[in-house]
Amino acid sequence: MRHIHLDEGLRLRFPGRSEEFDQGVEIGMLAVLMDQGSVEFTRWISRANSDQARALAKQLGYHTVEGNGDGDWISLTFRQGHAKPSLRLVHSVG
Repeated sequence: MRHIHLDEGLRLRFPGRSEEFDQGVEIGMLAVLMDQGSVEFTRWISRANSDQARALAKQLGYHTVEGNGDGDWISLTFRQGHAKPSLRLVHSVG
């Protein structure tokens, strides 16, 4: 049994339920937030669910930005639209 992060300081857990159930609740929660048209939101999700969360985000027109993580958890920010290219300064030698 593990906690599911709903929002800052708000977590749920389902005693007696399987890991698959927990992952389904986590993905369902993300799907609702994206369906509501949230422009941007950040959630802690289990690393085991990160690939599925990214795939869902892509299907619903969001991109993800990975933040901090620790152990079994990762912080993902979901933003509407395509990711903007990241620019970096490159120094030439010569």
